[in-house]
Amino acid sequence: MPEKEKLNITLHLYDTEMAVKVYRDEEEVYRNAAKTITDTVNTYAGALKGKRSEKYIMYAAMLDVALRYAKEAKRNDTVPYSDILGKLTSEIEEALKNND
Repeated sequence: MPEKEKLNITLHLYDTEMAVKVYRDEEEVYRNAAKTITDTVNTYAGALKGKRSEKYIMYAAMLDVALRYAKEAKRNDTVPYSDILGKLTSEIEEALKNND
């Protein structure tokens, strides 16, 4: 199996340039993630600069991004549905056996 091609790219994250090596097919995801971070930090910096420290602003932005991620992961959690479907399937199979 051929090895996936990696690229060296530079991402702009708020006020920092970061060099990373990524798989070609993941480049867009990395760039979008960097944009999300930059936009979020810019939002908090706009509201809090001069009122709070840079460190506080960064932590507020990280919390914001992490909360979005956690909410999305919870929204896409299919385990409860799989469990319910499994139970229903068992009940249907049991009912069908009893009718034979």
